[in-house]
Amino acid sequence: MSGHSKWANIKRKKEATDAKKSKVFSKMSRLISVAAKTGSDPDSNPTLRLAVERAKEARMPKENIDRAIAKGSGQGEGVNFQETIYEGFGPNGEAFYIQALTDNINRTVAEVRNIFSKHGGSLGSQGSTSYIFLPDPDSPSYMVDVDDVTAKKLESLLEEIDDNDDVQDVYVNFELPIE
Repeated sequence: MSGHSKWANIKRKKEATDAKKSKVFSKMSRLISVAAKTGSDPDSNPTLRLAVERAKEARMPKENIDRAIAKGSGQGEGVNFQETIYEGFGPNGEAFYIQALTDNINRTVAEVRNIFSKHGGSLGSQGSTSYIFLPDPDSPSYMVDVDDVTAKKLESLLEEIDDNDDVQDVYVNFELPIE
């Protein structure tokens, strides 16, 4: 029986790894498709070139990259993705700036709003947090400190937002303490 148990453990680990990889590939595919709308040649389209580089860093297969470019440039069958920004607040007013690609804005806004409310936060209106993150989202204009209890809430909130298929990037104005 130990062989069966070992195989079951390996199978579960592989399924979890494959699910994570699939989620990353899905996000990269959307990013490439949107970038390819303005030109399907990565040499003349810097946005597409950056998206392809990110996909290669994530070890996305070349066939998937080519299929995403074809879909975005109108050569293949595809869905029309739109870029959108969501802004929100954590349980103690921490700022969130979320970049998403979606084929259904109504569905995505409802999902993001639900995630925030489930974790004690709220979805903000357009411009409510962007002043903290613009012009460079990686350098917020100010950071806030969070205690251990809040950090656990924020960690689960961040995980759930990032798990949403439509969400591409999440920027925040706090750092979670390293445990």
